[in-house]
Amino acid sequence: MKINHHLYDKLTEITAEENVKVNEQLRNHTYTKLGGEADFYVTPDTYEEVQGIVKLANKENTSFTLLGNGSNLIVKDGGIRGIVLNLQKLNEIKTDENMIVAQSGARIIDVSREALKERLTGLEFACGIPGSVGGALYMNAGAYGGEIKDVLTSAVVVTREGELLTLAANELDLAYRKSNIPDKGYIVLEAEFSLKNGNYEEIKALMDDLTLRRESKQPLEYPSCGSVFKRPPGYFAGKLIQDSNLQGKQIGGAQVSLKHAGFIVNIDNATANEYIDLIHFVQKTVKEKFDVTLEREVRIIGEDLR
Repeated sequence: MKINHHLYDKLTEITAEENVKVNEQLRNHTYTKLGGEADFYVTPDTYEEVQGIVKLANKENTSFTLLGNGSNLIVKDGGIRGIVLNLQKLNEIKTDENMIVAQSGARIIDVSREALKERLTGLEFACGIPGSVGGALYMNAGAYGGEIKDVLTSAVVVTREGELLTLAANELDLAYRKSNIPDKGYIVLEAEFSLKNGNYEEIKALMDDLTLRRESKQPLEYPSCGSVFKRPPGYFAGKLIQDSNLQGKQIGGAQVSLKHAGFIVNIDNATANEYIDLIHFVQKTVKEKFDVTLEREVRIIGEDLR
C-alpha cells in the first residue's frame, strides 16, 4: 500500500516513531491469525497520545479503527485502511482496597489474577477470557454465570471528538454481550472494578476449576476467535451446530471444531473469506434445520481483498 507520508509525519509528531508501523500485517495481531494489512498500526504510550491521534484522524478525515488484542475479531483479507489503534501499551493494573483500576490494554485474565493476589472475589469468571479490558467492556464479556457489568463501576473513555470522559457503568448500557461503546464511538482507556474481600484458597479453587473446564472443552490448540455465536434464547449454539452434524465441517483451512462446535478454528492457514464463509454456512444450516437464527458474537471488520 502506498504510504501517506504527510499522515506518517503527523502521527510521529504525536507518538514515538517506533509506535507507528506502516503496512503492518494484522494477522500478527489477531487470535484467528487472519487479516490483511493496516495502512498505519499505532500503539500509543499515553492517554494524551490517544486523544491526539483521534483528533488528527478527524482533522485529516482519515478512517480510524480500534483494535483490541484481537481475541473476538475477524479482520478481512484486504486489511484496514487509515489508522488502526492498539492500546496494548496501556496495560497498568492498580489495586486500592477492594477496587481495581485497569487500563484498557491489560488482559482481563491478568486483572482476575490481580484480584486473586489481593484476595478479592468477583472476577473469577474472567480467568479464562482472552480479551483486553477494553474489549471486555466493549462486549460486556462474560463466562460461567458472570459478566463485566456485575463488577464494573466506571470507565474512562475518549469520545469521537478526542475528549476525555469518566462514565458510570450504567451509562454504558451493558447488556448480554453488548454495550453502547461501539454506537457512541468511545475508546475505553481504563475501567474501575468493585470487588469483595474473599478467601484466597476459595478464589483460587474456583479459578482453577473454571480454567480446567475451559481447557478441557475449548479447542485452545488452534487459532480461533473464541465463541463465534451468541447464545440463542432457549438454546445453546454449540448444541444446535453439533445436532446439525456440522462438527468437522471445513471450508479451506477453517473448520467447525471437533472439540466444541461453538468454535471455528484455523487449522490450516485459513483466509478470512474461508472463515466467514463457514460462519455463513453454519448459520444457514442451523436456520434450515431448527429455524433458529444464530447471531454472531464475533466482530468482522476490514475490507475484502481487491
